[in-house]
Amino acid sequence: MRIIDTCKDFPAEPSLVGLRKYYEKHPDIFKAYFPRHCKNTDDRLNQAIQKYSEDWDSIKKVHERIGNLIENVTALYQEVYQIEFPIDVNLIIGGYGSNAYTHLQIIPNITFALERLTFDEEPLKVIIAHEFGHASHNIITDQYDMDWKSAKWDHPYTWLLQEGAATHFSKQIVPGLEESIYFSYKYEEEDWLKFAKENKQEIITSFISDMESGKSNANIFREWFSINGGQRFGYSRFGYYIADCMFQDFVERKGEVDTLLLWKEKEFFHIIKSWLEESQS
Repeated sequence: MRIIDTCKDFPAEPSLVGLRKYYEKHPDIFKAYFPRHCKNTDDRLNQAIQKYSEDWDSIKKVHERIGNLIENVTALYQEVYQIEFPIDVNLIIGGYGSNAYTHLQIIPNITFALERLTFDEEPLKVIIAHEFGHASHNIITDQYDMDWKSAKWDHPYTWLLQEGAATHFSKQIVPGLEESIYFSYKYEEEDWLKFAKENKQEIITSFISDMESGKSNANIFREWFSINGGQRFGYSRFGYYIADCMFQDFVERKGEVDTLLLWKEKEFFHIIKSWLEESQS
């Protein structure tokens, strides 16, 4: 594993020109960041410039802590799952888009955007474990001879398995915290989880309805997996809650490894659809 810290190149006094020069110093990293994870427009970047000064103390604290926490988390993955990560881990200061993500690779690199992360140690450790959970899912699957050409990366059922796996891993690697932290990556977000639990069947029914409505996968992603969604219930990212419920149910039925490998099954989509339909009642 190699940690690539781009923050030393971030301009001391951010401006549009300074930000563009910063991005140009790390073209491969920001080519992946824009446009999938943040709009690359002058308006968006000007808004970010206004926020940096307000958040700078937080960004510095995240920067001070995240390297050691990454080392700690990867050591735990080695201890618990015997997994090593032959990847690059990028630390960036972005434009207030995604907080963290794995890249579109079979064994994926990981990027953390420091301006969107909390400096509180436990929630920060959870989101690190979550992203390395995505990488672990792929690494374990690859060890079982996955035909990656068959993977339907842009399908909501695949996202459910991926997010369920990553959330599961984060609970194994950083156990014992308030349950809501594994979804929000911050303290004092219990209302989200309370609402999800109290309305589980309605949430799943609404997800099924969207899947059957002919909406594009991009629209479904925005509503159910993006922080910018939440039109249905006033809360975003309920796809993560569905994913966790689904993954844990399958772990009880099939065990951890077979659940991780569900996307190898020829009937994978049918398996997920059946679980969703069963879970409405």
